Amino acid sequence: MQTKLRVMAFAIVASLLWITPMFAVSQRATVQQVKAKKLKTQYIGTASWYGADRQGKKMANGKPFDCHKLTAASWYFPLGTVVRVVNLKNGESVVVTITDRGPNLRLNRILDLSEAAAGRLDYVGEGLTPIFLYPMPSFETTAATFDSGLVETPFLKEASGELTAKSFAEPM
Repeated sequence: MQTKLRVMAFAIVASLLWITPMFAVSQRATVQQVKAKKLKTQYIGTASWYGADRQGKKMANGKPFDCHKLTAASWYFPLGTVVRVVNLKNGESVVVTITDRGPNLRLNRILDLSEAAAGRLDYVGEGLTPIFLYPMPSFETTAATFDSGLVETPFLKEASGELTAKSFAEPM
């Protein structure tokens, strides 16, 4: 009787241990799918601009603000993200870098542009404009370097300042 109980308990524990990881894996996959679906990369909304009144003040990235640079403030993208902003009224576009946080969320705006960027979009006189924005892919390229120490030339040997071929095979 006791052996049957032990075997039965072992079977129950083994089945629970078998099912639990499978359940956890399936739940993790559904959570990742939900997160992937919620990732939003394109926004349509209202943009404002700020300029001389903020000139020289510290931004969220720690640098002083310059209203003559193509920068923006947003809560939706990480600092340093490069985004393209399109003015939906006239089709003008500009590429800016997110360097600050803002605008105030209660104002229902998705982006604050620097005065220079607002000038490129041609809405400085209006104050607000409808925009479409999306992040630009970043490509960091560097030139390949050539290290001559990595390349061996086994077929050549130097003899009295001239390069001569070295043979590996014996003639037939």
